[in-house]
Amino acid sequence: MTAGLPEGWTLAASAFNWTPDVIRAERGAIALAAAIPASGLASVIEIELGQTLRSYPDPDAAELDTLRSALGTAGGRISIIGISLDDWRHDGAGWKRRDEDERLAFLAAQLRAAHRLHASGVRLPIGQAGPALLERARPLLEEFDLVLYEEVQGHQTPQNPAHAEAYEAIARLDDPRIRLLVDISMLMPALPASYLALLRDAGVPASFVDALTDDWRDPATNDAVVGLLRSGQVPPHVHTAFMNLLIRFGRSDAADLRDVLPLVGAFHLKFWDLDDADARVSQPIRNLGALLREAGWQGTLTSEWGGHEWLDDDATETTRAHLALAREALAG
Repeated sequence: MTAGLPEGWTLAASAFNWTPDVIRAERGAIALAAAIPASGLASVIEIELGQTLRSYPDPDAAELDTLRSALGTAGGRISIIGISLDDWRHDGAGWKRRDEDERLAFLAAQLRAAHRLHASGVRLPIGQAGPALLERARPLLEEFDLVLYEEVQGHQTPQNPAHAEAYEAIARLDDPRIRLLVDISMLMPALPASYLALLRDAGVPASFVDALTDDWRDPATNDAVVGLLRSGQVPPHVHTAFMNLLIRFGRSDAADLRDVLPLVGAFHLKFWDLDDADARVSQPIRNLGALLREAGWQGTLTSEWGGHEWLDDDATETTRAHLALAREALAG
């Protein structure tokens, strides 16, 4: 999906958006993935390997071929595959941490699977692999013609000292096969309206929700989030959703990415709902598009819906609407 976008930009959809449908299991995960291009929604998709294949983490060749064939028949292809590293194994006597050879072998099986699926890259959370494994993975990435993306989101900004080493490791390698993937949950001017309603309905103190509504970008708000959590006033049934405030919801601007943009190969156009009355959904995309044009950037921008955690909206229609919104915003 490149019509109307600068040359070298690909607009894609993530199969992660259909997570509730995968959980309901009324249709298999492979059929759900193939339905994305079959519906005309997006010809390029991103998948989660562990969510799509029953044979994960050592994918079966026949299952991989079934997925590749189903996508091909539907006119689709895979861009990036979300993978993982399990640093622990059970040897019958107890749990032991995998050594670097075992970690490489665990990663290699997934790289082979990505290659068999004709994907362009794989994705890990930033810092999970570590510099030593990244270095050892480079020959495999070359062999399988893949890019390994380390994903940053929420508060994991280039300016955050906690993640400086991981950013620096990618810069030191200076390898086009090891790049950053930026989730624009980092660039939220305001919190999602549906999320704020969730907190209110859950019984989170109204004064606190008001502060989140009016002053999300105030640095003091983060202290208030931690303070409320420690006070015990967060209702237990909303604890998991509440943690998004500390992990997945960021408060930066697109301009904060300028210095690391040469290391960025892809973006997740993360959205939570489609309430865009004050441009809280579209403005970060519009600002990002301007920055990318200025830099002559090329890569993949993928619609990823996080709001299915608390919304029951139809994934297909929600993603279709978001892709239309994103295309318009990226077009400037």
